[in-house]
Amino acid sequence: MQQPHTDTPLRHITPLGSPAVTCVGASGFPLSELETEALVRAALEEDAAFHDVSTIATVMSDRHVRGSLVARRTGVIAGVPLACEAFRLLDDHAAIRAEQIDGAHVNAGDVVLRINGHARAMLSAERVALNFMQRLSGVATLTSRFVAAVSGTSARILDTRKTTPGWRKLEKYAVLCGGGENHRMDLRSGVLIKDNHLAAIGGDVALAVSRARGIAAPGTAIQVECDTLEQVQSALDAGADSILLDNMSLDELRHAVALCRNRAITEASGGVALDTVADIARCGVDRISIGALTHSAPALDLALDFDGL
Repeated sequence: MQQPHTDTPLRHITPLGSPAVTCVGASGFPLSELETEALVRAALEEDAAFHDVSTIATVMSDRHVRGSLVARRTGVIAGVPLACEAFRLLDDHAAIRAEQIDGAHVNAGDVVLRINGHARAMLSAERVALNFMQRLSGVATLTSRFVAAVSGTSARILDTRKTTPGWRKLEKYAVLCGGGENHRMDLRSGVLIKDNHLAAIGGDVALAVSRARGIAAPGTAIQVECDTLEQVQSALDAGADSILLDNMSLDELRHAVALCRNRAITEASGGVALDTVADIARCGVDRISIGALTHSAPALDLALDFDGL
């Protein structure tokens, strides 16, 4: 079994005593310290980081180094607490300083973390730390690009439930770090009557809205998915609070917004891309929900560089 640290004292650089790191522009890291430790430990165990044969075979157990986690591309950072926890779990004497916090915009070459600790631990934790941060920073970065694309309009960018199983809290947190907003967290968090719900009851929008009003907690917003202007009118007549305009043309969106003005919130969705989102926003919709924020975000290129002994 790997023995990543010895009794050799280390010079600490502003250690982070807790994995909790305040996020800029978001509502706070979504996991408790215990949840963070459990998640990161499971990831380390999955990677057999406590039995890293390559590192044990090549690096002396008492060797310690300074390392920097560096951005290779421009983007938005998310997941710093998880990276810190990965390095801490393999070397609880490691000194870690966050040069960037979640929500920060970085350029290529910017240092995100500085770590001073045992070489074995740093090497064994590297991939897990990067996997967490590259994935979540990718979500934050893509979100920030959509937010920038609709700047100057009243439209807000939202995520969806199209998240990686088990990672929903983290991916939705990364959306916040990128300047977006969260749609409902789960099926209990709000009412969204979709096309298949309506198909299951013969397309009766009024019945669906009425039943939802009777079952949902008081004050719960009722949203109805519509793909035609006729459905929009039916949902409005039924008293829906919000209309999800699914895969509509720009002309249809403009007409739907006019129908819904002062009556219901409008949300465009379906096939939204960076090169189309501005035109959609200029139609006057209140919100634009984008599944790609979480299901198709490319990882942000980050790397761990050793600075010296």
